[in-house]
Parts: sequence; structure tokens; C-alpha cells
Amino acid sequence: MDESDFVDEGRKESSLHPPGLHRADPALLYPVSPLTHLGTRLVGHDAPRTGIGWDGGLDPGVQGCQLLGTTREPGREAHADQSIVILHAKVAQKSYGNEKRFFCPPPCVYISGRGWRVMQDHLKAAGYGDSVYRVCGYMCLDSSTQSQADTFKLIFDEQPNSRMFACAKSLFISDQDKRKHFRLLLRLFLGNRQEVGSFQSRMIKVISKPSQKRQSMKNADLCISSCSRVALFNRLRSQTVSTRYLSVDRGAFVASARQWTAFTITMVEEQRADQGDFVLSEGFICYGCVVQLVCTESGLALPPMVIRKVNKQYAILDIDEPVSQLHKCAFQFRDNPHAYLCLSNDAIIQYQAPSSVRDPSRVVLNDGSCWTIIGVETVEFTFNQGVACIQTPVSPFPVITGLEVNGGGHVAMLEIHGENFSPHLKVWFGNSEAETMFKSPKSLLCVVPDISVFSDGWRCLRRVITVPLSLIRPDGLIYRTSFSFSYTPELHPSASVRGGAGAGGGKREGGTGGGQEDDVLLETIHQEFTKANFHLFM
Repeated sequence: MDESDFVDEGRKESSLHPPGLHRADPALLYPVSPLTHLGTRLVGHDAPRTGIGWDGGLDPGVQGCQLLGTTREPGREAHADQSIVILHAKVAQKSYGNEKRFFCPPPCVYISGRGWRVMQDHLKAAGYGDSVYRVCGYMCLDSSTQSQADTFKLIFDEQPNSRMFACAKSLFISDQDKRKHFRLLLRLFLGNRQEVGSFQSRMIKVISKPSQKRQSMKNADLCISSCSRVALFNRLRSQTVSTRYLSVDRGAFVASARQWTAFTITMVEEQRADQGDFVLSEGFICYGCVVQLVCTESGLALPPMVIRKVNKQYAILDIDEPVSQLHKCAFQFRDNPHAYLCLSNDAIIQYQAPSSVRDPSRVVLNDGSCWTIIGVETVEFTFNQGVACIQTPVSPFPVITGLEVNGGGHVAMLEIHGENFSPHLKVWFGNSEAETMFKSPKSLLCVVPDISVFSDGWRCLRRVITVPLSLIRPDGLIYRTSFSFSYTPELHPSASVRGGAGAGGGKREGGTGGGQEDDVLLETIHQEFTKANFHLFM
């Protein structure tokens, strides 16, 4: 079976293993025994999206590893997955009185995956009309006090890449809502009013207005971090109807009035940037830093630019304070200091900005080169119903937030942290079900399957094996996750090396054979004890 048969579209794996291990000559390696490590998507390093789903490329650290199966039962193909992606801002301004400060950029929903087409074909074969399998949705704040008037109906448009797109343009939070944080709630239905499920965004912070003070570590959640996602928009003369968002369309940067794109913003070391070799830097983005914007969907990147603070139509060149949410800023091209990123109608151009006559530390900007920056979040829900078209909603959708492994060698326990867990969920490693125990709605415990399950019975390996983690409901619904589990070889001296070393210093009573038998006995006792502990705890 080819490795490509197992790669799950929409998954990016990372693995922790000794550097250079996959490049080593197998003849030089000692006999190995498997260890266990965890993996997930790297923060701020998004897999580019192509077609209808995430690109299934591997992280460079996993090249040379063996990636095994997506969690699927017979006939449950990975290309039949159904994905829902919610994009939204990290902060929202509160509205006061009768005013309505609509969330900007507006929350967006993308629906993709061949599973939607499979579901439509199944309903067609059952004799339902065209209106039954059309998806409709509603978005609101997650407060139970929300009225029907505060709920926004989503109108989905099909895009050329077979995805469906909708945005909620008129959502706002009033001053009657005293919460400091909230979530968005998305509810999806089919045309026959059958509920697909309810999906929540990440937490959104409520602010009164953009802070003009220098930010400190106490307000770290308002600062823009390197390798985080941001959106940029331009609003001419503070008019909502004139808002344009920096976006990517058909391989080009554009200024869109409806659709916006999430970009990964990273600080780069200027010395290495001169050589064309960009090195990512961690920390908060500060004015005067060289940054690079990379589209999280296509991977398209803008040239290195220096981020500048904007004050009253001037770019200020001598400020180095941290960049904050909803700040106005400008982007000066590093290789052309007089050029700034600018929009002209729907096009993105370079604006040649003149220096201020009165103050050489300021540059005069036009309206199109003043951008507002805001941090954004992306939350993805991927599931697989198969051809059965499960009638019950997929929510509450279990979400994994962290993994904790206990033990090692041939027996290990994995504790899974998250939310919305239920007693009947099962953890799957690749295409192998694990013994699973429900501890609480935020914790599951399972036994890590033996490495021999994924290596045709072999337990001594010379390569890293990575398998994706999934959760499966009793009715067969598969919940995909972005987490993976890696079996990593551990180097240790061979029996002949240990025997040779022992011979030089005197043999232990009973000889080498007895030592090996003792090791096997201890290993067997350890395995049985660990399994017994699990069943007793269960």
C-alpha cells in the first residue's frame, strides 16, 4: 500500500526525534527500541490550502519518516471529509448607545471537502429535491440572551475552487453586554431543516477603542506576536462602505471589498534578509522591524517590509514600540525605502511617499497606504460521515488542546486534554483503535497501541513512524484532529557491544544469556503491570 494512500488531506504533521536520524546510515545504527512523541501543527506555520482542502504536505522535520493511515473504517476514504473553517478577529470593539460597530474584518465561514458532494449524491439517490442538500447557516454571539434580530443569516456562494464562502457583515456587541470575552456561534442546517451541527469560534476579547498607549507585558494579548496571523484593511475617510481588505485572488494581491485573507506575519533577521535567507524571530512585532507577510492559504508572500506607525497621515520613522491591535500602520519596502504598500481601487501598488519638509523623521502618506492591523484566528472542524449520512448533528464537536504521554518503550499511556469529550468517544491511532477511558468532558485516557501494529509485527525499528490521532463516535462519525503521534527509535548499544564491554571487566554470574532473559522478563512484567493499572483505574 502506498504511503500516499494514507496521507490525510488537511493535515500537517510534526515530529520530535533526534536530529539527523533519518539521514544516518542504517548500517551504523545500534539496534533500537521505539519511544513515543507527540506532534501537532506548528503555531503560525500554516499549511497552504489548495483546491478544496488543506495541502497535505509534511513538515521538513518529518521528511524521511513513515506516515501511516488516516483513521478510517473500510470504505471511509479521507477524500470524503467535510471541513468547516471559521476566520475571525481576535478583538472586537464595543458599540455604545444606538451605534453599531460591526466586527471588522467580518467573521467568515468556508465549507470544503468532497464529503459534502458525497452527501448530496446520497440525498439525490434517495429522491430528495435540490433544496434539501443546500447548506444554510446562522451566526450570532454565544449568549443565551441574543434575540433573533441579532442573528445573521449566512448566504453561501460557491467559489471556483469548489469551496463555499459566506461572511457575517452586521454582527456587533452592544454596551448592554458586560462580558470581556465572548465566542461566535455558527449553526449549519440542510435545506430540510436537518441540523448539521453547532460550531464555536475561539475566544474574542472586547475592547472599547484601540489603545494609543505604549503596550507592556501586562497587555500582551493586545500586542501582535511574530508568527501570528493578522488581517489588514484600509478604510477611506472612516467610511464603512469604503473598507478594503488585503487579500489574495488567483495568485495576486488585491484589495477586496468582501473577502479578506489571513496572513502570517513574521519578524526576520535583517542581516540574513540581505542574503535572501529569511530567519524567523520570536517575540512581539515592534515598529521599525523588518517583517514578512505570507498568505496562509496560498503561501504567497510579499517582499520584506519595515512596519511603521501612522499618525495623522504621517509614517513615523523613529518609533520602536510594540504594534497593538487595530493600530494604523504603514509598510515600507525594505529594498526601496521610499515605496510603501498601497491600494488603488482593487489593485495593490507601491506608493512613492515624500519626506516631510518640516520633520525628516516623518513621511507623508496618502489614504491608500494607511492600513489597520488586527490579529485573527482560524478554527477548523473536519469530520467524516461516510456514505451513511448520519442523521444526528455532529456537535458537540470534541476539540483536542494538548497531549500528555506517560511511560515509554513498548507500553505508554496517553492523556488527551480538550473539551466536549463524551464517555462513548474512542481514540484511534491511524487505523488502529486504542483502549479508551473517559475521565471528564475535558480529559480522555488511552493505551498507546504497540508499534508492531504499524510495522507488520516488527518491534525494532530504524525509522520514525507517525500516525494521525482521531476520535470516533459510536455511530461511526470520525472527528479529525490536527494532532499526531510518533514512534521514535532510541539508540542503545547492541547485545554484542554490551557483552564485549562486560567481558573486559569480568562476566556477571549467569552469563550474557541470563541477562537477556532477565530483560525480557522485566519488560513483560512492566507491560502487564501497566495494562492492569489501566483496567483497574477504568
